[in-house]
Amino acid sequence: MWSDLARVLSLWHSRRWWLLAGAGVSVLAMLAGLALLGLAGQGAAAALAGGATLALLWLRPLILLRPALRWAERMLTHAATFRALADTRVWFFRRLAERLPTGLGLNRAGDLLGRMVTDVEALDGLYLRALVPAAAALAAVLAVAVVLAGAPLLALMLGLPLLLALLLPLLLAPAAARAGTALAEAQGSLRAAVVDPLTGLEDTLAANAEGRALAAVDQAGANLVRTQHALHWRTALAGAGGGLLAQGALLGALAWGLAGGEVALAIAALFLALAAAEPLGAMPRAGAALAAAAASARRLFQAADQDPPVPNPRGLPMQPEGFALSLKGVEFRWSPDRPPVLQGLDLDLPEGSRIAILGQSGAGKSSLVALLLKLAQAQAGSITLGGTDLATLPGEDVRHRITCLTQHARLFDDSIAANLRIAAPLAPDAALWRALDRAGIAELVHALPDGLETQCGEAGARLSGGQARRIALARVLLSAAPILILDEPTAGLDAATERAFLSTLEHSTEGRTVILITHRLTGVEKPQRVLRLAGGRLLTAAG
Repeated sequence: MWSDLARVLSLWHSRRWWLLAGAGVSVLAMLAGLALLGLAGQGAAAALAGGATLALLWLRPLILLRPALRWAERMLTHAATFRALADTRVWFFRRLAERLPTGLGLNRAGDLLGRMVTDVEALDGLYLRALVPAAAALAAVLAVAVVLAGAPLLALMLGLPLLLALLLPLLLAPAAARAGTALAEAQGSLRAAVVDPLTGLEDTLAANAEGRALAAVDQAGANLVRTQHALHWRTALAGAGGGLLAQGALLGALAWGLAGGEVALAIAALFLALAAAEPLGAMPRAGAALAAAAASARRLFQAADQDPPVPNPRGLPMQPEGFALSLKGVEFRWSPDRPPVLQGLDLDLPEGSRIAILGQSGAGKSSLVALLLKLAQAQAGSITLGGTDLATLPGEDVRHRITCLTQHARLFDDSIAANLRIAAPLAPDAALWRALDRAGIAELVHALPDGLETQCGEAGARLSGGQARRIALARVLLSAAPILILDEPTAGLDAATERAFLSTLEHSTEGRTVILITHRLTGVEKPQRVLRLAGGRLLTAAG
């Protein structure tokens, strides 16, 4: 638990001055409140004694100062939290991108979404509801001890219960952390139970499986309620304990005064105990927030600490000379417990070559694409690009030279221009229009009322299959990569649209090395060589 929380704080190191400033202002606001009630108690004691005190003169500026400090505390602590959480989301996304380069795979989309959103947001409790209140509460206990240092017994009777109230969340945190972990897992299960059938809603309805999906949601919801009850019960127990300790501090001050202590000091101590009760009253919630943050941190790190399939090379890479591709004796399997996909695969591809690779589903075509894009790593053999071993090149460098129109190329719920600029963020509109023209869809986009700003819809839902495919092709053509992989580029298209699309490819990819990966040829393609992937090897195809 503690190591996970310490790691979260290390992720926030670049925001440390924001975090420290927010906590510092929170301490000042608490001290201002403590001084306000302390001076009010001193004034009340003086009034009972029939005397006068200068303490009341300080009340007016403190009355004005404390709300200003509270406002500054809210602004600074929330600004610090927003920045820290934004950094955490970027870090987590980057880690996932490195570890899931070929997609979610066996991971549940709903669960990962929960980790990215809910678990990251739960980390705000570490700072806003745990560290900041703890700093204020600690300062309150120390301030009370310093003010009452002249009466050691009174300081002990007042300070000991307050100190125990401060430490109570730490004592209960391990058990609360276990309950928080169960709660985080239950939230992830519920989110997965909702998101997964909705993602494939058409198939769910077609199979009349909505009843089973609802039952799964109901079961996950009931489990979430049970785990919430367990955590809230612990939080309520901690809150009751903290309240008793705060009352104990008040009783200690009262008992000291009744036992013959100085009345004025006893009254001041009562007011100080009341003031300290505010920050210490937040400590039970701080314990629950600490537990929830620890559980969420554990879930984030579990997903983020998977070994990346392709480790980054060390040292400065040797730059390729040209873009000829060569594969020698490549062997690959996705995991040790799965059968090999490629075995002793060889391929020499000079610059500017155009080849077609045929193969049935499961033959290893997509695995070959993953290896060429350095999204996976071969267990044996070598792959060189321009005479340089791919293993020595960063993945980003490889994908600057090799780009791919994937089998399920996705258009995102954004404008056509934004979808195109994924390949070239700084490309001007003129470059976008050239790419669209080469993909054979510029005329249609020109005719749209919003042109390049036309919204594509989620997964290109506002466009036909052929239109979405051509925009995806334009995105690939916008890249300057000299090697172009077309992985089942006509998947999901009807015969007429397929032939028109392949005809476009012939002239739009001139001057590049083209690797066409498909399960069959239509006759429109004009590759220099046709190879067949079978048994993990590339063989010359007949005809």
